[in-house]
Amino acid sequence: MTAEKPPVLYGYYRSSATWRVRLALAWKGIEYEYRPINLLKQEQRSEDFAKVNPSKKIPALITPDGKVLTQSMAIVDYIEDAYPERPLLPKNDPYQRALIREIVNEIACDIHPIQNPALVAEIAGDDMEKRTDWSQVHVVRGFEALEAKLATIKQEDIPGKYCVGDNVTMADFVLVPQVYNAMRFSVNMSRFPTISSIHSNLMSLPEFIATAPEKQGDCPDAK
Repeated sequence: MTAEKPPVLYGYYRSSATWRVRLALAWKGIEYEYRPINLLKQEQRSEDFAKVNPSKKIPALITPDGKVLTQSMAIVDYIEDAYPERPLLPKNDPYQRALIREIVNEIACDIHPIQNPALVAEIAGDDMEKRTDWSQVHVVRGFEALEAKLATIKQEDIPGKYCVGDNVTMADFVLVPQVYNAMRFSVNMSRFPTISSIHSNLMSLPEFIATAPEKQGDCPDAK
């Protein structure tokens, strides 16, 4: 009997979308092969990678049976369905499931794309100060709404250490990388105490520590 091949993840250490997938794989205890794609060297635009993902974006995941998935949250959904242990969504609470996806979409669809490096480069060119200013403005704007939402959830609905209660969910996998981006752009996180508290709680967990950008083999400062 042939042993099942491990999944293969194409990504970049500092990519927040890739970090979401690393977190899902780590949370489920899935061994995988990592193939780094250096965005600074434009390796995502290579002909070889285009054969994996014609969109020339990361992350991309090759499943154990050789199928290719792209888009970080589609990959996380696949991991949740294919590896049901340590679930990332509550099984029997449709409201909480929808709430988790609402938080995911608020970050992944509203905040993250506007501060995506490719978009910011088109807008600000090589002006690094302008790039930082743009990113700060839009992250802060998104975080103001997210802070209010998360505070309301905790005060009126579902108290707990993480985004939705005391169980780690997909929402947490999206929040932490976005806070990392905010810190890179020198956003004053003291303005967002609820987000900061959730982030601190999550970053004490081994899966979040191990998957952080500075721990990845393609990070220039990796130890």
